[in-house]
Amino acid sequence: MKDVAARAGVGLKTVSRVVNGEPGVTAETERRVQEAIEALGFRRNDSARVLRKGRTASVGLVLEDLADPFYGPLSRAVEEVARAHGALLINGSSAEDPGREQELALALCARRVDGLIVIPAGTDHRYLEPEIRAGIATVFVDRPAGRIEADTVLSDSFGGARAGVTHLIAHGHRRIGFIGDQPRIHTAVERLRGYRAAMEDAGLPVDDAWMSLGSTDPARVREAVAAMLTGPAPVTALFAGNNRVTVTAVRELAARGRPVALVGFDDIELADLLGITVIAQDAAALGRTAAERLFQRLEGAQGPAARVELPTVLVPRGSGEIPPRP
Repeated sequence: MKDVAARAGVGLKTVSRVVNGEPGVTAETERRVQEAIEALGFRRNDSARVLRKGRTASVGLVLEDLADPFYGPLSRAVEEVARAHGALLINGSSAEDPGREQELALALCARRVDGLIVIPAGTDHRYLEPEIRAGIATVFVDRPAGRIEADTVLSDSFGGARAGVTHLIAHGHRRIGFIGDQPRIHTAVERLRGYRAAMEDAGLPVDDAWMSLGSTDPARVREAVAAMLTGPAPVTALFAGNNRVTVTAVRELAARGRPVALVGFDDIELADLLGITVIAQDAAALGRTAAERLFQRLEGAQGPAARVELPTVLVPRGSGEIPPRP
């Protein structure tokens, strides 16, 4: 800073004001300081800034899987809100492993991020209590925290699944299969609950053979689809519990060349061209809402933990409107 000040012919305080975007500097002086900064390759020392202000201007995002298309717009929305607040986003993937989630979240805390946004893989988040008490703002998104009170932003998984299955029933289906994610995952349980509610609303029985929760591994999903489409009373429609299940179900149904109705939870790429009916949730709105809540907390917002639930939308495109075969 001394070199910049000497080159620009100003005092150290003036350089500090320019670097930190503070008022009280004329446009001409700012121009000279910026030219000196560029000529000398000056870079602000953020470590020193942290020591002075007690904030790192960084937030952490713990995702389930960085490769999952659902998390792309969510992550981007968080990053845009962080950037608007002058903060850097650092993210990582838990790979749906509770142990890895905890390791990653605590590693981010050790690097003194100001706040965390977590898509939880586990069901017990008491390990974050000391960090929250120490001042690290924390918001959970897509799934609620386990065994602690924390701000949470969710989609209406129950209502969305209920609407999707009701749609299939309205098109004449009575034997409807449900294929979802692992039963320990909140969204999988809520979507199964929505499926059951729609069937009950219509006075329809539910056969255990029509429900399958487990890994979204394609082999497991193909096996579930095959099992539901065979036997003396096969299902005539499928409800897929998330985007990865939908993709595998579409491939399996195409390979069989059989007209089976399908509604998937989550929109997927090319679904409009392929004519796939979906329950769409707004991933970007989830990320943006969670990030805005995080920065409200960082800026001093008090009060009890809030739970925000965003609506889903049924998007009919053809696959969910196929009638049952006579």
